[in-house]
Amino acid sequence: MNSVARAKLSKVPEVTLTFWIIKIAATTLGETGGDAVSMSMHLGYAVSTAIFIGIFVVAVGAQIAAKSFHPFLYWVVIIATTTAGTTMADFADRSLGIGYAGGSSILSVLLMASLGVWYWSAGSVSVNTVTSPGIETFYWATILCSQTLGTALGDWMADTTGLGYEGGALVVAAGLAVVAAAYFYTAVSRTLLFWSAFILTRPLGATVGDLLDKPVANGGFALSRFYASALLAAFIVACVVFLPQRAGRHPGEGATAD
Repeated sequence: MNSVARAKLSKVPEVTLTFWIIKIAATTLGETGGDAVSMSMHLGYAVSTAIFIGIFVVAVGAQIAAKSFHPFLYWVVIIATTTAGTTMADFADRSLGIGYAGGSSILSVLLMASLGVWYWSAGSVSVNTVTSPGIETFYWATILCSQTLGTALGDWMADTTGLGYEGGALVVAAGLAVVAAAYFYTAVSRTLLFWSAFILTRPLGATVGDLLDKPVANGGFALSRFYASALLAAFIVACVVFLPQRAGRHPGEGATAD
């Protein structure tokens, strides 16, 4: 399939600075929104996970059924993956007693399995290949795994390493800076760098979200989870409205086996 036909079929946005700004805001919203439902509304991790997985299934079904790229629909699915990822990680880490290390290990295996099956099916895990319902299913499964893993990693860094929320956010931000430097100054696979950045933005959102809504005594700013979530949602809507996005070329385009 030539690049023109592929661009017409693509339903994922061009990866630009706008993409990463909205992605970080969406992952932060996932943390505050997930905690608002599971903690502030006292529904618990299991019930909240069931709710968000249901929303994700409906949203991703609409996304896969769509015939073209719709920015609002795409970011609704991303937010659904990050809120579901928040409650799923918390359920595994806390309710099931697996712990952050155990949860992160299991989620890492699931993420690698998702990428492996995708690669086996398409010959590449570049977002460039997301031009059919089957491959789009792999894409969203991989994103859901990465969002859940990122939550576990963010909580692990903030709660068990002594870094705190600010320290955890700075460590992840430094990791993202390294990925950005590799993108601009090296020939490292753009597909590898894309997924590295995509995964790292989730623990960044997790730690920033916790920083916003956790009590001052625990190192947070003690903002209402609902208030923080509303502000983040409004910011995302404004970005989608005023910073136009389009389906287009992605890191790694032209490569079939990055």
